Amino acid sequence: MIDHYDWARGREAMLRFGPDTGPIVILVPPLFEEANRSRSFGVTMLRALAERGIASVLPDLPGQGESEISLEQIRFSDWNNAISSLITALGPTRVHIAAIRSGGLLTRATPAQSRWLFAPQDGAALVRDLLRTRRLADEARDDIVLDASDGLIEIAGNIVSHALLGDLQETMPDRTDRARVVRLDSDPRDANRKVAGAPLWRRSEPGNDCTLAEMLAGDIADWIGTCGS
Repeated sequence: MIDHYDWARGREAMLRFGPDTGPIVILVPPLFEEANRSRSFGVTMLRALAERGIASVLPDLPGQGESEISLEQIRFSDWNNAISSLITALGPTRVHIAAIRSGGLLTRATPAQSRWLFAPQDGAALVRDLLRTRRLADEARDDIVLDASDGLIEIAGNIVSHALLGDLQETMPDRTDRARVVRLDSDPRDANRKVAGAPLWRRSEPGNDCTLAEMLAGDIADWIGTCGS
């Protein structure tokens, strides 16, 4: 378990966009491989927010992207603590959280002014997808039973702990009135708004959708205005 994240000293990588004053949005990316497939799309969203005069940051979560920390060391509480530490590092400003897919699992405990979730994914669904990937890679392996130990498992080249997957499996994204949920119109689940677009996170290679990114940036800006920037 990691005790502290020194964002201010640049221990973890972070991209920043927009003005130096006013409200700021932290975009929490999806976890694991979906982060790579959605990164360009997320950057396009944040640049569109900057054009609206809203600042934002895109962090690499500990154990992901350019992070110096090994993923196998990470526990679910580490990611939650990292987001809270980032809010503190940003200083005395009004912070709003936006999250894509499984990034929405990390927003519930944060001291942010509001939460905005795009296509949020339940932790149980995320773990099912990960274990399905594992089984496809090793068809002879029996079903995997997760436990609370520090046992490790390899999934698509990533070494993760049973404890991390177990915690994720029990976690749900924020579904209170503090959070606005936007989904693709192909998704039958409830949402505050449905939008047209393709699920970029399902593609085998990273992709982008500038029209969708622009639309979502506008929705985030409107939501921040509603919540009081």
